[in-house]
Amino acid sequence: MLRHIVMWKFKEHAEGADKAANLAKAKALLGACATLSPGTVRFEVALAQPGLEATYDLILNSEFTDAAALAAYAEHPQHVALKPFIGAVREARQCMDYEL
Repeated sequence: MLRHIVMWKFKEHAEGADKAANLAKAKALLGACATLSPGTVRFEVALAQPGLEATYDLILNSEFTDAAALAAYAEHPQHVALKPFIGAVREARQCMDYEL
């Protein structure tokens, strides 16, 4: 099993929209990727919540059966298609993959 965690910090304004609108769009786009790989075990997309500590705005916390399943997700055309949007609206990105 592999855990794949990605966190993004968003710009205040980008792509003609404010941070809240871009976060909502990114969350929907990522959420739609939950079933792209048959080896997906867990796929959670969440926004930072007011009143709780957070240094980033959006997180993907996912688990895959193996490296091939993670690669199938990462290389899927639907996932690849959302990267330009997220790349344009993010200020920073952190990622970590590790074996469970």
